[in-house]
Amino acid sequence: MSNPLRIVICDPRDSSREILKKYLLGVDEVWLEADCSRYDSFQDVIEQTSPDVAVIDLDSNSEKAIAVVQAVKTAQPNCGIIVISNSTDGQVILRVIRAGAREFLNGPVKIEELVAALARVSDADSSRRKSKAGSIIAVAGASGGVGTTSFAVNLAVALTAQPRRSVALVDLDLSLGDADVLMDTIPEYTLLDVAHNIARLDLSLLRKSLTKHDSGVYLLPRPVQLQDNDTISSADFNRVLSLLKASFSHLVLDLSKSYTSLDLQAIRTAEHVLLLTQLDLPCLRNVVRLLMSIDAIEGVADRVKIIVNRTGLDKSQISIKKAEETIGREIYWQIPNNFGVVSECRNNGIPFVQSAPKSNISESLIALADKLFQEANPDATAGDEAAKDKKKNWLGFLSR
Repeated sequence: MSNPLRIVICDPRDSSREILKKYLLGVDEVWLEADCSRYDSFQDVIEQTSPDVAVIDLDSNSEKAIAVVQAVKTAQPNCGIIVISNSTDGQVILRVIRAGAREFLNGPVKIEELVAALARVSDADSSRRKSKAGSIIAVAGASGGVGTTSFAVNLAVALTAQPRRSVALVDLDLSLGDADVLMDTIPEYTLLDVAHNIARLDLSLLRKSLTKHDSGVYLLPRPVQLQDNDTISSADFNRVLSLLKASFSHLVLDLSKSYTSLDLQAIRTAEHVLLLTQLDLPCLRNVVRLLMSIDAIEGVADRVKIIVNRTGLDKSQISIKKAEETIGREIYWQIPNNFGVVSECRNNGIPFVQSAPKSNISESLIALADKLFQEANPDATAGDEAAKDKKKNWLGFLSR
């Protein structure tokens, strides 16, 4: 399941609501995020979930239902609304359409009619759906100690700076990951908990299983016990990624230095693979070796971007030109060295993008975050800027 349409239902009648749920749970391209049995509380559900599509049954109380349609349209103008009713009254249908519904289906609705309506609602906003498709960024290191976790944490925080970006950070260093320490959090649940209970989770419960940092980033940390590292299956991990991608606009994966099967799975899934290195010979030789292995993975070679960390560390560093000659590839980005800022922030558990936003290293990370976003969403850049001014937003639909 990749980038499903996220759907919420409002139907006070248990019998018809259960039929709708059964229909939607059988469609691979959609994700049922929530169902509501009361018109009065449906707007709260909409605000909490920001779905792509709302399905509203009219027949329990048509006046309340039409008011709900109008409220949803006002609060979430990009949400496609499908109304279902046994009524064939033309005036009722006209009022529903004027209130903001995209589709009107006569009940009892059939599965093929519902699927066709979902397709029409989805296709109507195909230009915007692209901008909301969850983007996965895998952060890999050429060696231990090159700063991948600090980079991943601060990149995730930098991505949250713009409106309408939601970010989750997953610590895949299952043995020695310390993303939670760098963010000064004490998580209640870990990747292991989520993976082992993934069959029972929906998007709402998934978010509650993550630890929200005050920057807005949601963290999913590594397991507590070393013995648990081998108990996360590839299938469960893939479903975790699918659900996170459906729930967040950006997913940052902090890979381990062991390049386990889960790390390689993350690399295969990611839109961007950021390979972090330093300008010394051991790191650059590791980059060459890693590129040989990563490039052998079908379809991944063009997604790999070389990031040089701690440029300007000392005069004995290998030059950028020599580094590019050594690895046979251009350097995509350079992160300046700022030991004082990074060291203080690590010891205090505060991302430097938050505590020192005007420092050279923070400005570099923020610029990189914007560049990655613009490359993935070229049509959404103008909308992103407009959202900052509260004039409009670029929120669209998930790719089907």
